Amino acid sequence: MTIINPHAPPQDARTAPVIVGPWPTYDHFKDLPERERWVMYSGAKAHREMLEQAGFVMSEAYDDFVRRVTRELDI
Repeated sequence: MTIINPHAPPQDARTAPVIVGPWPTYDHFKDLPERERWVMYSGAKAHREMLEQAGFVMSEAYDDFVRRVTRELDI
């Protein structure tokens, strides 16, 4: 089991583990009430931030991520 130190500085993008995406998809949540969709959006952003702080590099640019998630959640 690998334990990632959340207090470790971010890794160099050239050597950090890359999470290839998009992952996950939020399409199946678009029928939730608007308030719950905004909660899902906040959670998606927090999850991505946590992964980045742990040193992971996302293959999907942040702006593309935000556009995709808001489109999938219809917000």
